[in-house]
Amino acid sequence: MQITRSDIKLFPNPAKVILKYLDLRTGERIRSLISSIMRLDDSEVQVIYEATKREFVQRHDIKLKDDNGQTNTYFRRSLLGNFKHIEHFVKTANDLSEVRKLLIGAYFTHEYTIEAAALFNPSIVPHPDQSEVEDGSLRFILSLRATGEGHISSIEFRTGTVDAHGKIKMEPESPYALTPEKINSKHKKEFITKRLPSTTADSIGKLPEEVSLEGVEKLELSNNTAAVISHVFDTNYDIRFNNAGPLSERVIFPNARSEKMGMEDVRFVKFEDGDRTKYYGTYTAYDGFSIHSQLIETGDFNEFQIRKLYGDAVDDKGMGLFPRKINGKYAMIGRQGGAELSIMFSEDLYFWDHYEKLEVPLSYWMFTQIGNCGSPIETDHGWLLITHGVGPIRKYSIGACLLDLDDPSKVIGCLDEPLLAPQEDERNGYVPNVVYSCGSLVHNGNLILSYAMSDSITGFAVVSLDELIDRLKS
Repeated sequence: MQITRSDIKLFPNPAKVILKYLDLRTGERIRSLISSIMRLDDSEVQVIYEATKREFVQRHDIKLKDDNGQTNTYFRRSLLGNFKHIEHFVKTANDLSEVRKLLIGAYFTHEYTIEAAALFNPSIVPHPDQSEVEDGSLRFILSLRATGEGHISSIEFRTGTVDAHGKIKMEPESPYALTPEKINSKHKKEFITKRLPSTTADSIGKLPEEVSLEGVEKLELSNNTAAVISHVFDTNYDIRFNNAGPLSERVIFPNARSEKMGMEDVRFVKFEDGDRTKYYGTYTAYDGFSIHSQLIETGDFNEFQIRKLYGDAVDDKGMGLFPRKINGKYAMIGRQGGAELSIMFSEDLYFWDHYEKLEVPLSYWMFTQIGNCGSPIETDHGWLLITHGVGPIRKYSIGACLLDLDDPSKVIGCLDEPLLAPQEDERNGYVPNVVYSCGSLVHNGNLILSYAMSDSITGFAVVSLDELIDRLKS
């Protein structure tokens, strides 16, 4: 069985920056800085702001539209948004000129290089827009884990095409990057109570039928109840990009306390439910101390809903959602205990309470642990599950299994040797001796495997689906 590595490689770009709020942490420092800016006269404010704008605006000159259809730029929106963070420290905030607000916002803003360390762990799905694609070709969306200073991970996107022969071509990447707006989400009372411990759920009769976080904070609730409800809002939120530019400009950076240290290893899948199509992505949220599993939902890669997964079966990393329901239930590949693959079924997409063992490490190259490398792929012969295994000296290799189409808890066959192992020029990087994937797709008889090399850069490999299936069945 021949596997062909593409010569396309995606490297981290140290010039790709976003704008973030600069947290000075103490009220004393914030007041002192604001006081210094307020001592400037109007002409000084204008000169300093214009000089700042000349130096930085070209790095963030992305056109946006607000809810009223008014044109804005990412640079201006970020500065005004960061002023909003601290305006309660400014007694005369309502009387300030816009340029002074912009300058204050600039002092509470910093650039962050999202790809400073690595660009890796890709997943790949068909693009929702297949217009103007050559016959026999498929346009795809590639999601990537970008890691910057402090090992904070965010989600990025690229687009490309694969032709009838498995040749891959990436579309031009924008030099710009922007973060979305976080929408002031409202949740129904039933949504909130279902996600609370029973002891807390019984004590929130004061909640209206639909409420925002700001509305909750105005209610007279105990500190413990308020904190638990706040966590529901923190882990279940909506975001939106308002730019008309390429998908490669959009960066989903951590927006919640529960994921402040990273949104790791998203596994996107195109999910079909009757005539409804949606894209789901499971990922690991990390706050610096603990992890939990989250789900991204989108139909257009412009608006995204972020939701937490609940239940006794979602206590580890690496969840992979099947692309459709099976026997009326959602199905998911998981890994409880850190070393073995499992399979789960649920009638509710967000709640997973039961699992059963699917595969244990049986070969030398996976004795340490196994896991999935993305959502299962439906074929005529069964569900193709791309896996990873960890062997001596923590070497990661990529394998494959075939699951029964009607009952995927039954394993038809697994490769006894790796499908892909790190070759010599792939062994060095942020985490050495690793090849790893978060998703593949099948096009015109070929498996298109997107994968990362040593947690640093991203590439592709192509293998005949028939040859792989034959090997798995034998």
